Amino acid sequence: VRGYVAGSAWKEYRVSGTIHEAPITAGLREADRLPEPIFTPSTKAALGDHDENISFERARELIGRELADRVREVSLAIFKRASVQAESAGFLLADTKFEFGIAHNDDGTSELVLADEVLTPDSSRFWKTEDWAPGATPQGYDKQPVRDYLESLYWDKRPPAPPLPVDVVAATSQRYRDAYELITGQSLDKWYPS
Repeated sequence: VRGYVAGSAWKEYRVSGTIHEAPITAGLREADRLPEPIFTPSTKAALGDHDENISFERARELIGRELADRVREVSLAIFKRASVQAESAGFLLADTKFEFGIAHNDDGTSELVLADEVLTPDSSRFWKTEDWAPGATPQGYDKQPVRDYLESLYWDKRPPAPPLPVDVVAATSQRYRDAYELITGQSLDKWYPS
């Protein structure tokens, strides 16, 4: 789900005026807030491969109209609620990734299940409200130092990944720690004393 035009959405929008193949309002700048959050599905790639961004219509073809509509509905509801929580702590939730599965119950029924990690700096782009202004992506509390480092290399993006320098790991770790402490108001040392 995306609430702002950033990352791969900004790259696509700059070239084609679309996000996940859906036409978007003309004239947006990098990091602009979208009029409404948009559902941006992707496929789940095999280990070592990359997820592929797809259109909502393609998602409907792959998993069926009813299930795709339900995943979109739940995703947008979670995103909107999380955005309110983040804003109350002085953060903007720019975008995030949710992973869903189907649980098959013993009685033969099945249900949609939210899986994996949810709303962490590893799957979400958080910005400090005070740092945000349309036209440039602010420093995020996310894994951008890792992305930036890997993008600077001549690497074909196939496993194994190149080793990360200590400073890249430390910068990313500090961003995750800062996000946790600023959003929750609690010290991580309370959970993991040094």
